Amino acid sequence: MHYKLLLEYDGTNYHGWQIQPTGATVQGTLEAVLSRILNTPVRVRVAGRTDAGVHALGQVATFQATTPLNLVRFQHSLNSVLPSDIVIRAISEVADTFHPRYDAHSRTYQYRIWNQPSPSAMHVRYSWHIPYPLDQEAMNAAAALLIGQHDFSSFQGADSVERTPWRTVMHSAVCRERDFLVYTVEARSFLRHMVRNIVGTLVDVGRGALSVDEFSTVFAARNRSRAGLNAPPQGLFLVTVRY
Repeated sequence: MHYKLLLEYDGTNYHGWQIQPTGATVQGTLEAVLSRILNTPVRVRVAGRTDAGVHALGQVATFQATTPLNLVRFQHSLNSVLPSDIVIRAISEVADTFHPRYDAHSRTYQYRIWNQPSPSAMHVRYSWHIPYPLDQEAMNAAAALLIGQHDFSSFQGADSVERTPWRTVMHSAVCRERDFLVYTVEARSFLRHMVRNIVGTLVDVGRGALSVDEFSTVFAARNRSRAGLNAPPQGLFLVTVRY
């Protein structure tokens, strides 16, 4: 039997999704709990790996079980054993051919910036604090330039091992939500550190260090060294995976 999990997690205390030689990971924690409850070794597949400190509101993972499960009872059992910063929001049976990564049509990420003079004790784990004013309209105009199929070499991580830097972005926008600036981006797939590198460069636009035209030039240069800094991980959320 093949099952799909919808997960929410706070990535603060984890060295990312993928199992590492040292340090706690979301995958390692989840697999240990699944193996304990099912009394057999369990491996999971995931829609997209998140880096250390990155959060998820709608991560998708799958696993196999040798016998049918009572889904309501099993979800309750998982959440009673998992640490409080990992929650199973839903569980369903899927076809054996379903793959959470390769069958996904798109993934949506959000990055949250706490744009106030003083920091916030409540939001420090879930946003990037920038105390100076940012021009949301200029940032949104720059973000819109990313929509479509493009070479995102300027925004890929130095350690990226993807076959091609070309990606298709369906939505890219910056909006203000009270004390926050929120960047939302939807794409079929992402390069390593792509969203955080985009955000770091959009902040340069927002603070006036880059014009929208200069952002376009940086994007077209296909050169990571031309773009802004890699925004810190705690502001990034995997919001949803669409199938």
